[in-house]
Amino acid sequence: MLVNFLFGFLGVILFLFVFWKRLKDDYSSDIIFQVATSILVGLAVGYTASKIFFPEWNFWMSFLGYLFGMIVMVAKFKLRTYGTIEAAIMAGIPFISLMFFKDSITNYSLNSFLAFVGTLVLIFLIFWVDLNYKSFTWYKSGKIGFAGLFTSILFFAARTVIAIIGITMVSFVSKFEAIISGMTALACIGLLVNLSRRRE
Repeated sequence: MLVNFLFGFLGVILFLFVFWKRLKDDYSSDIIFQVATSILVGLAVGYTASKIFFPEWNFWMSFLGYLFGMIVMVAKFKLRTYGTIEAAIMAGIPFISLMFFKDSITNYSLNSFLAFVGTLVLIFLIFWVDLNYKSFTWYKSGKIGFAGLFTSILFFAARTVIAIIGITMVSFVSKFEAIISGMTALACIGLLVNLSRRRE
């Protein structure tokens, strides 16, 4: 219980810092923390509901709560959609990474540890891409959002491949995982294509 609390607390603090740092030049701290709080509340509600009703669906119900909390705030404050999505992704992946690390410790799970290492690679990648995406000649729009969506595609594509291979992960939904993760990866590809065609 103490380990869960410590990792959860650290994850929330890390999420809030990264989310604020990403958006601090565009919005006031008050708005940023309202949005972040809404996202975390949505995450908590989704996770709690999954624990009570659908234990196997904890990742996806948490993800839907996370997404819902963000969408509500984007509509309320009329935030830039792609910029907010990217901030949520950049703040969310370190949180997920910590949860995998926690599971690898508490349950002695090699798969969770490997997932933790994989998410560390994604964290490095998302920040590297964020620094360099404007130099990609094939990304013509140059708009903010590329790094987050690109990393999300890799994340969900990896989940799809791992599920197809048959490797069990703590956040997987048995036989449905490959389908759901694959569809989510395709949705992210669609968003990225739309973003790449936009102009300032």
